[in-house]
Amino acid sequence: MSLDQLLRDLWRCRWRVAVAALLLYAALAGILLSLPRRYLAQAIVAPAETTGIATSTLLSPVPLLSGGLLDDRPTGNFAVYLDALRAPEAAAMLARDTGLLAHLTQRRQAGPLGPLRRALGLRIEADLDDAQTWLEENLVATRNIATVTVTLTLAHRDRAAALDMLRRLHALAEAKVRADLAELARRRSVALEARLAEERDLFLRNALYELLAQQQRGALVVAADEAVAARVVSAPMVELRPSLPNRSLLLLLFAVVAPLVALLGAAALALLRGAARPQPVPRAPGLAVPTLGAE
Repeated sequence: MSLDQLLRDLWRCRWRVAVAALLLYAALAGILLSLPRRYLAQAIVAPAETTGIATSTLLSPVPLLSGGLLDDRPTGNFAVYLDALRAPEAAAMLARDTGLLAHLTQRRQAGPLGPLRRALGLRIEADLDDAQTWLEENLVATRNIATVTVTLTLAHRDRAAALDMLRRLHALAEAKVRADLAELARRRSVALEARLAEERDLFLRNALYELLAQQQRGALVVAADEAVAARVVSAPMVELRPSLPNRSLLLLLFAVVAPLVALLGAAALALLRGAARPQPVPRAPGLAVPTLGAE
């Protein structure tokens, strides 16, 4: 089928294309409006190494913030903090101390697949794997381009639960880093004290005393400082109105997508009809076609 023939076919069925686009837009808008909306809880944090005493450098002779000029990945205690936010321990904490598992189970029962799950005898009760999947999908850590801060965002259908979970996750990750640093300083101190009890060389004893003082100084900072991994720039807060999904933006996108899908569908049908239509056999020039009754 030639292009002009395709355009003519599309022009003849333009009203059907418009009706199909309206029906598709109405279906997409109905599905969007039926989806439950979620609240966003946000907090802004910054690496503690850049805003206070670098605890990691007190526990290690080499600073951990020695990345390349073009390497902007989080390092040091802050990198451990970000990973701890999505760790299995964090999911287990949410399942133990919050109503996350009950929330996920209720979603499975109330969803359109709930009766199908019960009919097929599938599992409905949520477990730790479901909690881990939910945490990875709903917790986002976004690097700010102009600064070293990171915005933590957690989405949940319940406003109070979103704020409570974000606070608990921050406290868990910070406590994880603090406990690891304290244990590291304690083990090093014990090893240095044991070596000092056996060492008789005065020069080596002075060097060991310096190392022991460094570990004791680090342990003191860990115990005294309020933030050893992530310093809170903006405390966790939750919005007053749910914002996910963004209905206004999605409705605008649907208004662009629905006509395009209807137009492409009409073009595909026109091409299929044109391919199924029998094509006339071209005649060779100069050959006469015999007719009935000719002598």
